[in-house]
Amino acid sequence: MKSELIATETRQITIDDAQAQARRIFDLLDVRELTRADYKMRINLFIDYLQTHPLNRNSFLDFKRELADRLDLSVSTKNKYLTTARVFLKELNRIGTIPADITQNIKTFNQSKKHRKDGLNDEEIITLTDKMRTLPLTAHNARIKAILSLLTFQGLRQIEIVRLDIKDLDFVNATAFIQGKGQDDKESIALHPETVRALQDYLRANKIASGPLFTSQSNNGRNKRLTTRGLRGIVKQILTELGINKTTHGFRHYFTTKLIKTYKGDLLEVAQYTRHRSLEMLQVYNDAIKRKADLPRFYEAFNGVSF
Repeated sequence: MKSELIATETRQITIDDAQAQARRIFDLLDVRELTRADYKMRINLFIDYLQTHPLNRNSFLDFKRELADRLDLSVSTKNKYLTTARVFLKELNRIGTIPADITQNIKTFNQSKKHRKDGLNDEEIITLTDKMRTLPLTAHNARIKAILSLLTFQGLRQIEIVRLDIKDLDFVNATAFIQGKGQDDKESIALHPETVRALQDYLRANKIASGPLFTSQSNNGRNKRLTTRGLRGIVKQILTELGINKTTHGFRHYFTTKLIKTYKGDLLEVAQYTRHRSLEMLQVYNDAIKRKADLPRFYEAFNGVSF
């Protein structure tokens, strides 16, 4: 199949040509390295599709229809494959390899804005903090507490935590400079007093004065900057030991929900701390809080009805 031709209105290119084109195209894109690596990995699905479906004006739409039939992929994952193919095809058109942009007027899959997984709740946070307070202040435990503090009291995203350097911390003013999601510049955030204490304990216990705030302790990546995967592994182990079936991102859900309740639905105020670029996602949280609060009235509507 490697020699099978991809037909276009003006020329033919082989599958090998398509793979080489994809590598060149993604290498030249003005995107982050993680995005570039993701594109290079995901484009293989579209190129494999082209081995049995010669390229024509309907290829992108047909690829979307084939993705729609996949039951093993989430809507979010389908959209990532679709976006990768779209970027690739648009660039092929821009450089003249194909004569038209065949991705025009084709939308991504509709995705529910409701959260598919719950964040940690107050009881689970109490279980976690109670456990942490019983641990002796060793270098290892101080590291764990510092990570959990950034998740719990700051609601930081995983990528924001692993990008932190020690020079980004200002304990005098209780602030930190973080590089947010999709941002090139760093922005200042206020640090909660508990976070300040946990970070100071961590730096003292581990005798760290410069460089990345968190480095890997695994054999393969020792002393290199901690990755998001490594961070999730640390947190997952703690949650599993406590019987808490939630994800690392669940801390951000907890943080955001806690603030919305405290600020009584004032989403503009909450956004200063959560750093959501639009209020739409915060409204999703707010709607979920309202629905949960309304459940007793919903149940009461059917009082006396049973089978």
